[in-house]
Amino acid sequence: MSVGLIVLAAVAFVVFLLAARSVRIIPQSRVAVVQRLGRYHRTAESGLTFVVPVVDKMLPKTDLREQVIAFPPQAVITSDNVGMQISTVIYYQVVDARASEYEVANFHLAMEQIAQTSLRNVIGNLILDKTLTSRDEINAKLRTILDEVTEKWGIRVTRVELKEITPPRDIQQAMEKQMQAERTRRAAILTAEGEKRAAILKAEGAKESSILQAEGDQKSAVLRAEGEAAAYRNVQDAQIEMTGRLFDVLGTAELSPEALRFLYLKALPEMAKGPASKLFVIPSEIQDLAGTISTLAGGAGLATEDASKEQRSLEAPNGDRSKSRDAHS
Repeated sequence: MSVGLIVLAAVAFVVFLLAARSVRIIPQSRVAVVQRLGRYHRTAESGLTFVVPVVDKMLPKTDLREQVIAFPPQAVITSDNVGMQISTVIYYQVVDARASEYEVANFHLAMEQIAQTSLRNVIGNLILDKTLTSRDEINAKLRTILDEVTEKWGIRVTRVELKEITPPRDIQQAMEKQMQAERTRRAAILTAEGEKRAAILKAEGAKESSILQAEGDQKSAVLRAEGEAAAYRNVQDAQIEMTGRLFDVLGTAELSPEALRFLYLKALPEMAKGPASKLFVIPSEIQDLAGTISTLAGGAGLATEDASKEQRSLEAPNGDRSKSRDAHS
């Protein structure tokens, strides 16, 4: 192999290496800062990009996706001098790769320190109860403070969360007792409200039952009265019908007043058969008729007695007849 071929092969290999080093591929959602001769040249976007070997230098790729940093518990003191441990979680996103590379040396460490300082300042202005019940307010204040500081670093803080708040042991015991007392109070209130509601429902039920019973009694009395009235009307209709028939009969026959009274007296039992017939007024003429009938009955009895005596006298023997004639003489 000649020297020329060796040189040509070496040159080709060098060219290949230079071409390979000049072509770079950047993944999606990532960018890279390109320096030329040690100074910022441009920000390479995702995809295929070219750099000049030896002259250009590509810095480590920067992730543009939202990221999260969890900080360990930090000791803080509230305004009422209660110490506690609070751990935080910060969500952030790089919006300017150039600023994140040149404005701060280590933005993770810087963000952790500013988060701790801001947390102590915010908690130091709150009492214990406010700290435990105002997480949303604390999160909003921390996010505002951190976003103002990290804006010039090319970083946007999207969310800050208090992960855990750990008060001292004695405070925890006092809180547990307070929570137990609060639960007991709520249970007593709920029990009292339940008993009150039950009493109200019971009273309303008794009231409705009394109303329904009264309405039932009223309807029963109305129906009973209507029944008695209907029976009374039926009896009166029957009496009117009977009287009409009697008048029809009497209109075709010539009867004495005594006979008319007798017929009326005979019709009284038929009139008394009705269920609504409780009282009858007997006119004075009926009483006269009763007296007449009694008189007639007495006369008829005497006549019967005389006829009996006459019959016995006719049937007696002759001796007896003479004795009776002698006695009579």
